Amino acid sequence: MTLYTFSSENWLRPKQEVSALMSLLLTTIKEEVDELNNKNVRLMAIGDIDSLPMAPRLGVMNTIKRLKKNTGLLLNLALSYSGRQEIVQSVKRISKDVKKGLITPDAIDEDLISKYLETREIKDPDLLIRTSGEMRISNFLLWQLAYTELYITDILWPDFRETDFFDAIESYQSRERRFGKVSDQMK
Repeated sequence: MTLYTFSSENWLRPKQEVSALMSLLLTTIKEEVDELNNKNVRLMAIGDIDSLPMAPRLGVMNTIKRLKKNTGLLLNLALSYSGRQEIVQSVKRISKDVKKGLITPDAIDEDLISKYLETREIKDPDLLIRTSGEMRISNFLLWQLAYTELYITDILWPDFRETDFFDAIESYQSRERRFGKVSDQMK
């Protein structure tokens, strides 16, 4: 499960709001770490983690370290994250490896590109839940969302509850996922 916790564009918000969000991140991590550990949740983060202020950055990194041996749900926080920037960084890494002779340009395909993304350890999302009724994906996992089912709700994130989550799952389960094929090919 990946949560778009703080986008790279969020740095453009008023300083007080950014500070409050960073404080909320740190507080939430401290309050939830024991429960996450008890539920065998592993934590990871993608994005420009180094751009976070010291206290939230250390809080995130220490929590990742503490939960790294857990084998249950992988909770991925997208922090100071940009889907476009992730793609740009992967292209740069691929280019360097081509220049070093580690790969050839002909070897570049979708699988190779996926291996250079920050999400290389996890599979692409099956479902994107978009709260607040916004009809955009807001620079979130642009490569990975190619065949993701979208669920859009007017409910704001702070008000999104377990029953709302179950509604999203039920909607997802009622869909036919064809990945570009027609229904008859899926039987």
